[in-house]
Amino acid sequence: PVLDTEDAWLSVEGPVSIVELALEQKRIHYPLVEHQFMLCTVLYAIMRLSLKAVKPLSLFDSKGKNAFFKDLTSIQLLPSGDMDPNVLSLRQQFLLKVVTAAVQTLCSSQKDQEVSEEEYFPFEKGKNWPTLAADLAQYLQISEDLVRRHYVCELYSYGMDHLGEE
Repeated sequence: PVLDTEDAWLSVEGPVSIVELALEQKRIHYPLVEHQFMLCTVLYAIMRLSLKAVKPLSLFDSKGKNAFFKDLTSIQLLPSGDMDPNVLSLRQQFLLKVVTAAVQTLCSSQKDQEVSEEEYFPFEKGKNWPTLAADLAQYLQISEDLVRRHYVCELYSYGMDHLGEE
């Protein structure tokens, strides 16, 4: 972008303006940022839902693992549409674990104290973990319907039929 400046500002001395500094920065490679965000979401789900025996880097192929350690401004080879079936299986198992843990946490908290999900996760108002898992499924190349069906089955198995019907 072209920034027009008034003549009075041309003779000003001092540090470079923040706008000029921002324009000099290299552009980031947005798909690489999305890839990093996917890893952060996976790590946060593991931590928040206390998932055991999950290796987060096993959910990514070799191209995906290598991309994590590169500069965000570099153009990296990211995983293509063809994925290893073993990696897809691990991704599917992970997403189903997230849904199961979220429903289990919600049900146990409601039975113990009759509190809502927002009260149990006070810093996560509006965060619906099963919906997040379904959204993450799109990035991880897993069927969203599979995750949603598992969510409904979990709701029914924990006796929350009214939510399962919805």
